[in-house]
Amino acid sequence: MYDVIVIGSGAAGYTATIYSCRAGRRTLLVAGSVSGGQLMLTSDVENFPGFPEAVLGPELMERMRKQAQRFGPDILYDDVSQVDFRSKPFEVTVAGKKHQARAVVIATGANAKWLGLPSETRLRGKGVSSCATCDGFFFKEKDVIVVGGGDTAMEEATFLANIVRGVTVVHRREKLRASQILQDRALKNPKINFIWDSVVNEILGDTKVTGARIKNLKTGKESSLKNEGVFVAIGYEPNTEIFKGHVELDRAGYIVTKRETETSIPGVFAAGDVRDFRYRQAVTAAADGCKASMDADRFISEHQKS
Repeated sequence: MYDVIVIGSGAAGYTATIYSCRAGRRTLLVAGSVSGGQLMLTSDVENFPGFPEAVLGPELMERMRKQAQRFGPDILYDDVSQVDFRSKPFEVTVAGKKHQARAVVIATGANAKWLGLPSETRLRGKGVSSCATCDGFFFKEKDVIVVGGGDTAMEEATFLANIVRGVTVVHRREKLRASQILQDRALKNPKINFIWDSVVNEILGDTKVTGARIKNLKTGKESSLKNEGVFVAIGYEPNTEIFKGHVELDRAGYIVTKRETETSIPGVFAAGDVRDFRYRQAVTAAADGCKASMDADRFISEHQKS
């Protein structure tokens, strides 16, 4: 019997584990078969407090892992296959074995949706990104492409326009899908241009992005566009498949929370990108992990009293 089971090992999961162990709670961290979260795919991180010099994403996550490990949680480097939140203690199944806990923190994160191009994978972190807030700074006075036509794409394009020389939005339709206010803001920005009815077929470059090959879906014509960065902004997919039917999810699959981290099941809490579709930053995920762990600790204390 554990006091707390933390599911997920990004910034939110590691932080939740640190706080839980320091509160004296017996803690199990289910880190997953692929641990570390989105920062494992990031090169230089310059916006995480405490690092005057840039730190590589994988190095930052390794430091977090070692810090969490120092406080003595049990850690499983495997995936959760099933959960049961219908009664207490809660049950979490990993590799066929059931583990019980008085409280659970879900910190399984979300994955960016990608185009699925081999060149995109090869150049990820070398000019290909899914986060303008994270990486826009590295493209000062350069030309970049934003792929997409929804709210995320318009937010990314508008943010980048304050930093880069020029932004070209490539959208597969002839109209944007973003909310009207975001559309108006992007369409009126002189630094943002649009290529309609088109897709990125290939991202060009050997060791870094030098351009993109673009195909018009109506005419079939292909053209090349020189640029130094490609931001893929076609949405995110929260890792909540195993929680369907167990906690309330919104239409996009994110965990619905109230009072910061509380889910629809008392005693089950959510932290980081698995619930946060707005900010999606390592620092906000870490803060969420802190909150969820403190909420879990408070829940256990109140439950023991009753």
